[in-house]
Amino acid sequence: MTEANKDAVDAIAAQWHVVRPDLNTEPMAVFGRIYRIARAMGDEMERAYARFGISRGEFDVVATLRRSGEPYMLSPRQLSATLMLTTGGMTGRLDKLEKAGLLSRKPDPHDRRGLQVTITDRGLALIDEAVTAGLEVQRAALIGLSEEEVEVLTGLLRKLLAGI
Repeated sequence: MTEANKDAVDAIAAQWHVVRPDLNTEPMAVFGRIYRIARAMGDEMERAYARFGISRGEFDVVATLRRSGEPYMLSPRQLSATLMLTTGGMTGRLDKLEKAGLLSRKPDPHDRRGLQVTITDRGLALIDEAVTAGLEVQRAALIGLSEEEVEVLTGLLRKLLAGI
């Protein structure tokens, strides 16, 4: 590998090699890069969704309703489970999104104590634009990889995630 191809993770691994040559730092290199990519892309996605007046977390809620299919309705508990959020965290997001007119909450006709969260027409239009904008950002990040490399990377990441 040439010096021009090295990144900050290579520098960290090299430092460890100097002080602890007995360590195999490949796992650190893999997960260091995954962490840095996730953080950088998270920031990029936050900027992409901010154009629509929503955060990544709020995007996740509206997108979950959208991809659930018609009638775009889930309970707060279903949303919390899907997004791995506490009920308190979910309530805050739902309050903000309802105030913005992107979703509504109504009593569940099948459970007196339950609620149903539904995407509004405004929310539907917004999420369709936001998901397209987000995909454009992600596509641009992959521009340096061929289609075959993206397929290989996808498969390797799937395999890694399944092992974890």
